Amino acid sequence: MKLKRSQIFNIITVVIILLLIIPQTRKTIQVSIHKVFALFSPSIENEADRKELSTYNWTLLDKDGNEYNMVDSKDKVLFVNLWATWCPPCVAELPSLQKLYTDYSDKVTFLFVTNEEMEKVTLFLEKRDMTIPAFQPASVIPQELYSRSIPATYIIGKNGQIHVDKRGAANWNSDSVRNLLDNLLQE
Repeated sequence: MKLKRSQIFNIITVVIILLLIIPQTRKTIQVSIHKVFALFSPSIENEADRKELSTYNWTLLDKDGNEYNMVDSKDKVLFVNLWATWCPPCVAELPSLQKLYTDYSDKVTFLFVTNEEMEKVTLFLEKRDMTIPAFQPASVIPQELYSRSIPATYIIGKNGQIHVDKRGAANWNSDSVRNLLDNLLQE
């Protein structure tokens, strides 16, 4: 018996739906799909559209419970990423974030902020050989960095202007992001 195209399509659709229902395969498939979207670089805000931070007063806690206040990063280039381990687009963009962090961590302040338990986040990052610094918020986030969706990523210049305000996965290790960071560091 020969299957028609429509029958093959229906079988494939049912298999995909089943794989998305099964928790063990769902996240892997979602991360793979988001990796395709994460091939694209984020857009850089036009100068006229850029917001400026109204405050740097944001306290964060690192994995050891040490406080870090974003005030310490005033007059520095900031890279802020709001993320979670359970978020497929967040996981999809992590490899490009790690590469960027590896090359710029001595010049740019990176803040990878999550609301999850630090023990879980630390294990997640260690399992993937990632060295990005994870933080938890200990005070109210500045209004300009508030987002209802994750991942949300911001690149902020030394003058407090937000040059990138991106929701969703992106390729953070792109030439355009590196050029932006290099230009911001020279200001």
